[in-house]
Amino acid sequence: MNPVKVIKIGGKVAESEKDLNIFLDQFTAIEGLKVLVHGGGSIATKLGEKLGIKAQMVEGRRVTDRETLDIITMVYGGLVNKQLVAKLQSMDCNAVGLSGADLNLIKSNKRNPEPLDFGWVGDIEKVDHQVLIALLESGITPVIAPLTHDGNGNLLNTNADAIASFVARALSQHAQTELVLCFDQPGVLNEGKVITEMNLLLYRHLRDTGVITDGMIPKLDLGFEALSGGVKKVRVAGFNTLSNHDQGTVLAS
Repeated sequence: MNPVKVIKIGGKVAESEKDLNIFLDQFTAIEGLKVLVHGGGSIATKLGEKLGIKAQMVEGRRVTDRETLDIITMVYGGLVNKQLVAKLQSMDCNAVGLSGADLNLIKSNKRNPEPLDFGWVGDIEKVDHQVLIALLESGITPVIAPLTHDGNGNLLNTNADAIASFVARALSQHAQTELVLCFDQPGVLNEGKVITEMNLLLYRHLRDTGVITDGMIPKLDLGFEALSGGVKKVRVAGFNTLSNHDQGTVLAS
């Protein structure tokens, strides 16, 4: 199988039409096989606030009760996912929008309520890489929303970085795979400057000294897990630097 790029884009970029168009211009210009995984948390938070439902976050992760699950399903699986697919089609990129429930793509386990009950949040158990391979080899670009399922009829809110990491690892067993985690910053920052290369030792030092905090912690944890799981290259970069392979922070083993 030809090399594959798995690219994740955060919700803050998705809610800005200007930023999103910049990202999609670069995404569609990438030659070869590619998978897009998207977030949408900031959009879901704003919609929830309009409906009187305040987001609860713990270390960058969303606590998901039934009301919140309904909101993120509408936003992730509907609004954001289908807008991305429509934009990609307009740019001659034949795409299909998927959640983890579609084609049994990603099955998860509902997270253990101890020591903290995150509600309807899923920890990934399995990615059906054959589904992705079939789509990619048919010239179709999968666009994956951060929703999975438990096999018992329940959708589960699942971290988009986790989905990107697990998808990249699954595909790396069959092809040379690169993972790019794009967001609204130019890379991992230390005193305002981008760290161009980061190994696990440096990451742990910056995390333990409070330089790296909140949502960046699970993002980097998952990036290093992907690297140790067979993914050839992992990069954390700005949404507008996707086409420049030297920009952002490259994770090193």
